[in-house]
Amino acid sequence: MLGTRIAALVLLGVGAAIGWFVVHSEQAHSKYAFRYGLDLAGGTHLVYKADVSRLDPGDVSASMQSLRDVIERRVNIFGVSEPVVQIERGGITGQGEERLIVELPGITNLSDAVKAIGSTPVLDFRLAQTVGTTTTYVPTGLTGAYLTHASLDFSSGRAGTLSNQPIIDLQFNSEGAQRFNDITSKHVGTQLGIFLDNELISSPVIQEAIPNGQATITGSFTPQEAADLVRNLNFGALPVPISLESSQSVGASLGAQALQESVIAGLWGFVLVALFLLFWYRLPGLIAVVALCIYVALSLAIFKLIPVTLTVAGLAGFILSIGMAVDANILIFERTKEELRSGKPLQEAIHEGFRRAWTSIRDSNFSSILTGVILYFLGGTAVIKGFALVFVIGVLVSMFTAVTLTRTFLIALGFGEGSKAARFLFGTGIK
Repeated sequence: MLGTRIAALVLLGVGAAIGWFVVHSEQAHSKYAFRYGLDLAGGTHLVYKADVSRLDPGDVSASMQSLRDVIERRVNIFGVSEPVVQIERGGITGQGEERLIVELPGITNLSDAVKAIGSTPVLDFRLAQTVGTTTTYVPTGLTGAYLTHASLDFSSGRAGTLSNQPIIDLQFNSEGAQRFNDITSKHVGTQLGIFLDNELISSPVIQEAIPNGQATITGSFTPQEAADLVRNLNFGALPVPISLESSQSVGASLGAQALQESVIAGLWGFVLVALFLLFWYRLPGLIAVVALCIYVALSLAIFKLIPVTLTVAGLAGFILSIGMAVDANILIFERTKEELRSGKPLQEAIHEGFRRAWTSIRDSNFSSILTGVILYFLGGTAVIKGFALVFVIGVLVSMFTAVTLTRTFLIALGFGEGSKAARFLFGTGIK
């Protein structure tokens, strides 16, 4: 019994420490401040139209996925917190225009970010094809999507270049290197045009196969232009051109209002649940309220540490999980009361009540977790994923607080087996 009481005190101390962390780490520049989504922090919703007219229909899906990855990497470089970048296909049958949806939470001045996203270069390689006196270029499928690194160098007497002319060295990934090797080995003596944003910037003649995935861009660059191009290529060359179609700002005041209303709803829900527990279950209800407070603090601490980006949907999932956290306690208390009515001593009734309630708690929470996991991995939007993630975390933490904290606190009370006070405190609110 002494060990159980010490464990209960330790758990209370840990709960208090977690609560202190949640409250005091929420500062303007804290590393562990909450992250809020677009609907709570404000920001901008951008819609880009992708030009896939030059692509084969079979390559559209992969190119759009590459575009999404590049743009997401690009906005992450700018320090945007938890951007949402997703593909949208227009048309009733899903065969219409290709669009990219970009949401940037917490960004109020977007002129630089919009400019940077829109000006990301489209790099591709094309083979020269001469018909009569006309030379055209045929796409090879090798684009900036296969680029791993670009660097700035100066010719310093390289063959075919002027002294100290800025040049750009490119390194492709394994798939890009294989494509580059196939192109150069099969078309020796042919001009390979290097196009940037559909403009020819260099057209060297392929002298031999190049198996190492390295290429060089030369042109009439100034050092600053070459440096800017290298920076943009390293940020991510787009596999397809994009153009900004629309933008919509979400004001910070709207986000603050939504956050305030969500917090108020959560507090009211917590208070009503606490009053019900205190009235109907008396002392076990009080213990459940203490465990519920620790549950809230622990969940919020996990949200900070992961960190989880909180949205209105995510807060709804958290509030819902508070109600579900009480469900396990109610099952335990009802089984304990049944054991008491059968005449068993208090401590034995508590142990037996937990044993009988565990299978129901396990199965109900497992089904909830399974539903949340399915929503997270199959949900098509960030709203669904945010709700599912917060909900699953809440269910897991609620299992811990109900099975571990509540049980430890009840056993640590150590009422005498024949105590009338114990029988009253473990009774029902109206009896």
